[in-house]
Amino acid sequence: MKIFLVFFIIGQILMAAKIDSIEINGVQIPLIYEEESRLPIVTTQIVFTNSGTITDVKKAGLAKFSAKILNEGTKTEGSNAFAEDLESKAIHISASSGTETFVLEVSSLTEQYINSLKYLEKLLKDPNYSKNSMTKIQTMTLGSLSRKENDFDYIAGNELKKVMFAGTVLAEPSSGTIESVKSITLNDVKSFLKEHLVLSRAIVVVGGDISIDEVKKSMSKVLKNLPLGENSTVTHYDVRKDAKTSIIEKETEQAYVYFGSPYNMKVDDAEYYKARVATFILGTGGFGSRLMEEIRVKRGLAYSAYARVHVSKSSSYMSGYLQTKLESMDEAKATVSEVIENFVKNGVTKEELEQTKKFLLGSEPLRVETMSQRLNRTFMEYYKGFELGHSVTELEKIKKLKLKDLNRYIKSHREILDISFAIVTKK
Repeated sequence: MKIFLVFFIIGQILMAAKIDSIEINGVQIPLIYEEESRLPIVTTQIVFTNSGTITDVKKAGLAKFSAKILNEGTKTEGSNAFAEDLESKAIHISASSGTETFVLEVSSLTEQYINSLKYLEKLLKDPNYSKNSMTKIQTMTLGSLSRKENDFDYIAGNELKKVMFAGTVLAEPSSGTIESVKSITLNDVKSFLKEHLVLSRAIVVVGGDISIDEVKKSMSKVLKNLPLGENSTVTHYDVRKDAKTSIIEKETEQAYVYFGSPYNMKVDDAEYYKARVATFILGTGGFGSRLMEEIRVKRGLAYSAYARVHVSKSSSYMSGYLQTKLESMDEAKATVSEVIENFVKNGVTKEELEQTKKFLLGSEPLRVETMSQRLNRTFMEYYKGFELGHSVTELEKIKKLKLKDLNRYIKSHREILDISFAIVTKK
C-alpha cells in the first residue's frame, strides 16, 4: 500500500509538468512548464545546450568566465547600479555554466515577472563588456585558483579527470588554470556568448504562479533578440581503457585517494535503473554500501568512502574517493580494487536489493517536493531523450527488478575493473 501511495503521489506531481514550445521566427523553442500557484513566485531558465565547459577546447575556463561577465550587469548601468535595481524589486538574475549547458536564470515575485524579463532583455542587449569587469573577474578567478592549490580534494579530483580523459577537454579543470584564465580576452568572451546564446540551442524552463499563455507571450519578446545561430551535438569522450595511477606529492597529513573507471552506458540507456540500484549498493548508499562497510566498518581505513556512476551525453564513467592515513594509502587503494572486483564477480544479495528498493522508492517523493526539483526532473527527461514521466516508469522497473537480472547486469560491466587512481600524498 505504501509503495502504491509513493507512485500515486509522484505521478500526480509530475503530471503537472508540460512540454510545449514557443515559436520565434519559424523556430520552435522547447518550453518546459509547470504552474504552481501556492506561492506568488516565478522562476525562469533559458538553457543553452552544448554550451558549457565541454566547449572550452581552446581555453579552459572560458564558459565559466563568460557566465561571470554576464553576472556583472549591463555596461550602461554598471555592476552595482544594475544589482541595486534588481534588489529593489526582489528580482534575481544569474548566469552559470555546467559541463554541457549554459544557463540564464531569472526569479521574481509574480507581480515583477514582466519587469524581470525586461531586465534580462537589457542584459542580453548590453552585457558589461568593460575593462573593469574583465579585470575584476580575472582577479577573482585567479585568486580562487591560487587558494585551491592547497585544496587536496580539488587537486586529486582534477588529476583523476586528467588521467581518465587524457588529451580531451574533460581533462582540463572546468574553472580553468592560472595560465588559461590569464589568456582569456574580452574578444574570447564576446565570441563565446555570440556563438552559444542562440535560439537553435535554447530550451526554456518556467515554473510558478503564471499561465503558460503569459509565458509564451512574454518570453517571445526576450527570445526574439537572440540570433538563430547553429546547433551542434555534444561530443562524447571515452574513458581511457588502460588503467593508470598518478601520485601527486604535497605537504599533507592525509592521503586523498580518488579512483575511476569506464562505465559503458549511453545517456538514454533503458537499463540505467539497474545502474542506479547497483551503484547504490556498491558505494552511494552510505553506511550500507559495500565500500563503506569494507573500508570504514571492517578495516577502519577511512571515515567515509563513496562511489557513483556519471552518465551524460559527453561521458559515462564511475568514480569515487576516500581520505585515509598516509600509512594506510596502499591498503586503502588495494581494498577499493578488491571490493569492486568482488562486486562484479559475485553480485549482490537479496537483502541488499530489497533494502535498496525500499530506500529508493521510499525517498523518491523527497526528490520532487519542490518546483525546482520537478522542473529539473522534467528537463533531464527531455534533454536525455525520454518521454515525460520516464522517472515514474523507472521506479516501477526498480520495484520489479529481480536479483538474478541485477546480478547478470553487474557481471556484464567488467569494464569497471579497469580502475585508475589519482592520489595526493606526502612528499
